[in-house]
Amino acid sequence: MPSYLFDSAETRHVDTAHGALAYREIGPATAAPLLLLNRFRGTLDHWDPALLEVLAAHRRVIVFDSAGVGYSGGKPADTVRGMADVAVAFLDALGLQQPDLLGWSMGGFVALDLALEHPERVRRLVVAGSGPGGVPDNPGPNPRVPEHAMREKNDDEDFLFLFYPETEIGRSAGLASLRRIDRRLADSGQDAPAPVREAQMNAVIQWNSGIDSAWSRLDDLAVPTLFANGAHDVMEHAYQTYAMARAVPGSKTVIYGDAGHAFLFQHPEDFGGEVLRFIE
Repeated sequence: MPSYLFDSAETRHVDTAHGALAYREIGPATAAPLLLLNRFRGTLDHWDPALLEVLAAHRRVIVFDSAGVGYSGGKPADTVRGMADVAVAFLDALGLQQPDLLGWSMGGFVALDLALEHPERVRRLVVAGSGPGGVPDNPGPNPRVPEHAMREKNDDEDFLFLFYPETEIGRSAGLASLRRIDRRLADSGQDAPAPVREAQMNAVIQWNSGIDSAWSRLDDLAVPTLFANGAHDVMEHAYQTYAMARAVPGSKTVIYGDAGHAFLFQHPEDFGGEVLRFIE
């Protein structure tokens, strides 16, 4: 298996009002910044280095742990708006005025909220495997999602069900991605403890129920946006991606027919290329 830049990227910390936030970056230091926002339970060690490698060929790629998550200090936010506030504080601490954003899953909620509340802080936006919350007629997640997503410790079978289609090709791609991620995760054992899971789940429930969602505000989305998903996403149904595409006429949409929630890890080169073309 080839080595990747992210396998040995240094973990750094920057002080904010929300605590010392951990981050890593790869790619040319002088290139335009691309900030990635992570999924439910995700930490620095849960990004697939193959995707980051593609993006870092042309951009300064930055990933971070939100307050109270992973390697970061502070208290975890229990609302999407709270997470967006942490992200803005992180941008301020690094002196990043207008980066491009890529939010995956729950990170897509945060990216949407940040772009709506602070459009001057976002150059271009990528919303991957996510939704705006409160979409009418959304089929919703597979009923088996909670039993896999909320377990104390996830194993390969949990991740394969949650992130990949139940096909031979999907399973093979999923296992390959999990072994790439294991380069760091196997040693660190990073995961979200119960208080973090509970705070994040509260944020997810409020968002998807429409209490503080972006659905009714999409008309105000002034940032160029790329929506993407896998057609077999069991957590954030791809119908939401279609609905967002219709609600934001100037947007671009990509759907992978053979993939699920982790389509960006199943097709790192193809999706990485789509992102780079969109944000060039």
